[in-house]
Amino acid sequence: MQANGAGGGQQPPPQGPAGPELGCLSAQNGEASSGSAAGEQLAHANGLLPSASAANSSGSSPGGLSVNNGVPAAGGPGSAAAELGGSGGGLKKKKRLSQSDEDVIRLIGQHLHGLGLNQTVDLLMQESGCRLEHPSATKFRNHVMEGEWDKAENDLNELKPLVHSPHAIVWLTASQTILSMLDRMKFLLLQQKYLEYLEDGKVLEALQVLRCELTPLKYNTERIHVLSGYLMCSHAEDLRAKAEWEGKGTASRSKLLDKLQTYLPPSVMLPPRRLQNLLRQAVELQRDRCLYHNTKLDNNLDSVSLLIDHVCSRKQFPCYTQQILTEHCNEVWFCKFSNDGTKLATGSKDTTVIIWQVDPDTHQLKLLKTLEGHAYGVSYIAWSPDDNYLVACGPDDCSELWLWNVQTGELRTKMSQSHEDSLTSVAWNPDGKRFVTGGQRGQFYQCDLDGNLLDSWEGVRVQCLWCLSDGKTVLASDTHQRIRGYNFEDLTDRNIVQEDHPIMSFTISKNGRLALLNVATQGVHLWDLQDRVLVRKYQGVTQGFYTIHSCFGGHNEDFIASGSEDHKVYIWHKRSELPIAELTGHTRTVNCVSWNPQIPSMMASASDDGTVRLWGPAPFIDNQDIEGKAISAYTSRWL
Repeated sequence: MQANGAGGGQQPPPQGPAGPELGCLSAQNGEASSGSAAGEQLAHANGLLPSASAANSSGSSPGGLSVNNGVPAAGGPGSAAAELGGSGGGLKKKKRLSQSDEDVIRLIGQHLHGLGLNQTVDLLMQESGCRLEHPSATKFRNHVMEGEWDKAENDLNELKPLVHSPHAIVWLTASQTILSMLDRMKFLLLQQKYLEYLEDGKVLEALQVLRCELTPLKYNTERIHVLSGYLMCSHAEDLRAKAEWEGKGTASRSKLLDKLQTYLPPSVMLPPRRLQNLLRQAVELQRDRCLYHNTKLDNNLDSVSLLIDHVCSRKQFPCYTQQILTEHCNEVWFCKFSNDGTKLATGSKDTTVIIWQVDPDTHQLKLLKTLEGHAYGVSYIAWSPDDNYLVACGPDDCSELWLWNVQTGELRTKMSQSHEDSLTSVAWNPDGKRFVTGGQRGQFYQCDLDGNLLDSWEGVRVQCLWCLSDGKTVLASDTHQRIRGYNFEDLTDRNIVQEDHPIMSFTISKNGRLALLNVATQGVHLWDLQDRVLVRKYQGVTQGFYTIHSCFGGHNEDFIASGSEDHKVYIWHKRSELPIAELTGHTRTVNCVSWNPQIPSMMASASDDGTVRLWGPAPFIDNQDIEGKAISAYTSRWL
């Protein structure tokens, strides 16, 4: 290392109340002290400058002032609240930096250092009077990157008092102790040392490290056993592959340093890439708060502008009619996209199921197959997990169930256990080999693909069904205004959700945690199944005693959509009770909505008006308009 600019004497920097790890140092406005010995050089890295106070006291003129961020050092009439600066040698007062200012300077310095702008960092630290990290941390960093493991291990002893400081104690978690933390750091150092010896073919030296340095630590003995197995590696490539290690050099040592930094308080050494992480968190928070954000989160900061706030336009959201399907000739009671998002199935009072193909480029739908013969109409549809089969159910007075092969359009099974049955709902087991079905007359069956009865549950008046991902539990809403969990293996059941009004339908989120209920006269309710609590009641929708099916949707299922008896489709952000969009176009009750699970910008709705509407972004999105809104949000603060 070399000195950058003129420094003062070699005494250590004065320590404030926070101890030696604080991030600011005394500086003398970049001027060399006249009392310095000739030829004396100061070693520093990225602005780690010692104080000039000692030099000033030994021979500098009374006008030379020792300052700390512009505040003169105490002691003597010559220490006026000013420093040399400006043209003509005039006096200029310098404001003391706040703690947040110091933090920002250090963050900027770390980022610039990562870009290789080291001279700029040195100048920034010198002019601000701050330091990027503690000198002991800098020495430790250099020794790690140079592979001087013995020196790096000795550096840990110098860092130990800094970890003992009050600032560091607060930083430690409850499960950590200073001793355990230092042991972990030492273990990581010795592990790297061991691996580098092995890669260099120095097996005896590696064995010595394993036996005499790593093992006596009595830390992570399981890992030590794994490390000992690497002695059997025949060549360096085999070692790197088995250890999942980059090999000796800058890459592995930088990764090691990143791990080591996590054990040191930030006042001593900043966490790796701290500024980038803060910016990424800020971008993610803005996206989370954006009502219309409906695309995959990109963690790469290069994909966004940091100069403006994140804004998504409503024009990018599925609020606009893209296509109206009019092939049904009566009320459309149900619609559901396939799991892979390539097809849409719609069921109608006209006794047919129509399967539509989604064009991957234009997102337009075209008729693929018409499945006929459902004498009572089709009020519910369920796709098998692999989308090869489709089950269709009818209304309350229907005792039959149809299982169709989607690929061939052939009817595989038409099931009816009794003419007195009412099979109005169905749900597939995750294995795709079984399904459950039931209705309000007390039937609750588990069947195979041929319609053979595997199990049954007596006396359960089923309104809606759902199979959980565990393959054992079936959720069923019944006429007692509740949802219960039924286990067909051990024949146990338990209450999960209890409402005060009839549950007309429900659906479950992909992770199985949340349930979305359409409750008679109440609207749409969100329940947490794990905690068994009502999370939110969504406002706006008109829900009487018609069966209306709502859905989760959008990227990461951040949105909720539901039909309504007032002819509208309502969309909410999952965290907000007020709708963010009310979609008009249908002329009668909207019975069902389905969000494409693979295309977040596509949604379908089925209505008693006999149509199915496809919703998507505005046909022609004006990028300038979107950018303009973002810019106006950014610039309005300055107007």
